[in-house]
Amino acid sequence: MVSVRTVVDRVGPTLLHAVHVPEDCAAVADVVIAEPGSPGHLAAGDLVLGVAVTDAAEATELVRGSAEHSAAAVLLKPPVARKPGIRRAARGAGIGLVEVHAATSWAQLVWLLRTVLDAIADESETLENGDDPAASDLFRLADAVASVVDAPVTIEDTNSRVLAYSARQDLTDSARVATIMGRRIPDDVLARFRSRGVFRELSRGRQTIFVPAQRDGTLPRLIVPIRMGGELLGSMWAVVSGPVPDERAAAFADTAPVVALHLLRRRAHADVQRRASAELLRALLRGEVSPRRAAAELDLADEPHRVVVVDTPGGETLDGEGLRLALLERISQGIGRRPAAAESGGLLYAIVPDEHGPGAWPELRAALDEVPSGRKTGELRAAAGSARALTDLARSRAEADEALGLLRSGVLPGRIVCFDEVWTALALHRSATAAGGARITELGPLGAIRAHDAANDTAYVDTLYEWLRHPGDPRAAALALRIHPNTLRYRMRKLLELVPLELDEPDVRLALLTQLVAVRWS
Repeated sequence: MVSVRTVVDRVGPTLLHAVHVPEDCAAVADVVIAEPGSPGHLAAGDLVLGVAVTDAAEATELVRGSAEHSAAAVLLKPPVARKPGIRRAARGAGIGLVEVHAATSWAQLVWLLRTVLDAIADESETLENGDDPAASDLFRLADAVASVVDAPVTIEDTNSRVLAYSARQDLTDSARVATIMGRRIPDDVLARFRSRGVFRELSRGRQTIFVPAQRDGTLPRLIVPIRMGGELLGSMWAVVSGPVPDERAAAFADTAPVVALHLLRRRAHADVQRRASAELLRALLRGEVSPRRAAAELDLADEPHRVVVVDTPGGETLDGEGLRLALLERISQGIGRRPAAAESGGLLYAIVPDEHGPGAWPELRAALDEVPSGRKTGELRAAAGSARALTDLARSRAEADEALGLLRSGVLPGRIVCFDEVWTALALHRSATAAGGARITELGPLGAIRAHDAANDTAYVDTLYEWLRHPGDPRAAALALRIHPNTLRYRMRKLLELVPLELDEPDVRLALLTQLVAVRWS
């Protein structure tokens, strides 16, 4: 049985987003395009594509009509898919509602969905054996594409890593041989192509890009971007002898959608394993799974680990998810090994060794520290729990969450903290929280001082706090308040005129400081 959730996960968040998927919705059987005003052709388990649906009334009618025929889900494009009335109709009818990325071609989506359904039906045995069902297909596809353009071809991802290559590579040049041997374009060759604007043209969506021969003997290239749903998935590079006729170049470009489907299928297979690992990691952090089993499946060594929580803008939205995935790829390159990581509640959690080898906490911290703040990344924050045995990672996760909370509130400076290093702030915060629950700030004259500050825009509470924090050192107290020591003395004199306080009594000073810590840190 194939669920709607499984299909959405296989296709991936680039193209599909599950707006509403009930637990008991029908299993997926087929993909159909909705015909306006004619729901009679629908059958149980259909994924119904609302190709011509543009307004809320049509969408509501399609959702209800599809539910009456026991369809599995209705797929709509924005903004219709997100409208509250459509979501309510889907919930009331007990049918799935899936949003399709606005730039996605409906024809490509039909092809991809049917490919995914066929793959799920055929893959169970392959997945159990741990094989990648898309790998050999991609090499055969490279051969087919090479016959179309009549030139040796490589299929590469967006990081210039070679995913597959065709036969006839012996007819190429040294740059291509080095690319095949190293499974990625060498850095010096990348620099030459980048200087000619190749990657800039790829990002702009050009259908084909021709690069003439170069002085170092590098042969001409005909390059085609591989896109789907507005996302650049990779590119195809053909080594040619010279300019290619328009008809043959167009035929080469026409193969890109087929290759895009295979790349998405390859990604979907990897995502199945990644999601299984992510769910296992989340269960481990909740203390709901055997640490021995988790350590074996997640490849965790039997040594102390830290739980690291990373907070990025976007929360649980698609943009937030994309930002966290991109961040994980970036920091993985910085530490040499991708850590065991999973998303939960709009945060990214990772488990890393404490102090041993690549991928340990010091390397991850350095990689996170190098991520700049900006329009795309926002203000990244990260916190690490203390080093714990694998049986006690739930506690390390709780510590990381607590430290992140202090970062978010602005109590702690900086972007990245470690639980062990901020124990003083944590002790004060915990004490203040407990004291706040006991309502100690309502005792004594503190209420009158706070009321005076609010009414007269004075700063007596802050002045008293710093005076008590720096006993016998008015200069240090004044420096903390950024005022002159004489101003500090004047404020203290006016404060004592407002409320009588026996500041020579140690217990009075201690009680006041406890109250002020509760005000400041809770």
